[in-house]
Amino acid sequence: MRHHRYNSSVEFYRDPEDFNRDTDRDFLQYCLGAALYMPAFQDFASIIINHKYICMTTMVMCFEDAVSEDDVPRAEESSINNLKRLYNEIHNGNLDVEDLPLLFFRVRSLSQFKSFAAKIDRKYYELVAGFVFPKFNSSTGYLYYEFLNGLNMSADHTIYGMPILEGRELALKEGRIGELHHIKDIIDANRKYVLNVRVGATDFSSIFGVRRGIDYTIYDIVTVRDCLLDVLNTFIRDNDYVVSGSVWEYFSSNWSRRYKNKFKPMEMKGSIHDSILKKKTIIDPAIDGLIRETLLDRANGFTGKTTIHPSHIRYVNGLHTVSKEEYEDATQILNTAGGVIKSHNLNKMNEIKPHTNWANRIISCARAYGVLESESDFFMLMQA
Repeated sequence: MRHHRYNSSVEFYRDPEDFNRDTDRDFLQYCLGAALYMPAFQDFASIIINHKYICMTTMVMCFEDAVSEDDVPRAEESSINNLKRLYNEIHNGNLDVEDLPLLFFRVRSLSQFKSFAAKIDRKYYELVAGFVFPKFNSSTGYLYYEFLNGLNMSADHTIYGMPILEGRELALKEGRIGELHHIKDIIDANRKYVLNVRVGATDFSSIFGVRRGIDYTIYDIVTVRDCLLDVLNTFIRDNDYVVSGSVWEYFSSNWSRRYKNKFKPMEMKGSIHDSILKKKTIIDPAIDGLIRETLLDRANGFTGKTTIHPSHIRYVNGLHTVSKEEYEDATQILNTAGGVIKSHNLNKMNEIKPHTNWANRIISCARAYGVLESESDFFMLMQA
């Protein structure tokens, strides 16, 4: 699996690296990018086999919000059948294992996690990157990882568990910090199985009875921004963990037509940062809003983003690509013993010690998403 395979016309200053579910965790945690969520009863085997979304590298089959309680048994049966089909296609030589995206299942509850995991034949776990744990908190969190540890003891591959931080315990200010510390203790104790920490901004919003409009980002909703700030403060210190950005809810109503027309080329004049942050129209309100929020995600320390529509994938992953200037700054910082040095572009001072954590994160993103020469290349990359 490799990012940006859908657009071979773009030349990278540094190419993205290949990855799969067995890639070393320290690098793999940066590779998830746009994680596409789908209902667990979806025919995901056909989507993978037919390369329906060639830009997709991470998919999450959801048993929680996307599936009603009555439909869970049907969704579980469908998921098992899809795993069986994928396994057979790979072992019959009809599907290259390197074309398999990182595949996760978002469980509904601890009990459903246990019952569903027990139904998966051991051999099918070679296809499963892990599970996603909703409404993760200090009461149930250790139980999720206790069971996951047991699964890993009998598995031939690492099975990851990604907690979603959401729910009332974290939304309400009076108990948030204490709860975050308890959650971090659980995650620290199971670090080798934690690929990403995820956030549920929609869940936070519902508690306060708010919802961001298409012209706003999640950072404009102050109650939710407050929650996200404390999550970042707790988990991204010294690059301890990769925290993924929250879902953007809007998509273009004419996406299907544009997809069939191979995504009509976009025009870009000037800086994407200048245009998008000043709310100059680039594509349409839905995609412009996604780009704006993703830029702010990256600026604040999030890496990757939950997505609920395939049209979002190439924009999120495209915006995680590193510019040549960022890459040269990061390389310079990591190859200098200490002090302060003028940047390669002669437009800023790179302070070695204060900028080291930033530089390490940039290099990891450069490996995962590649390095582009200029902003015009970024926009070309996000075309098909």
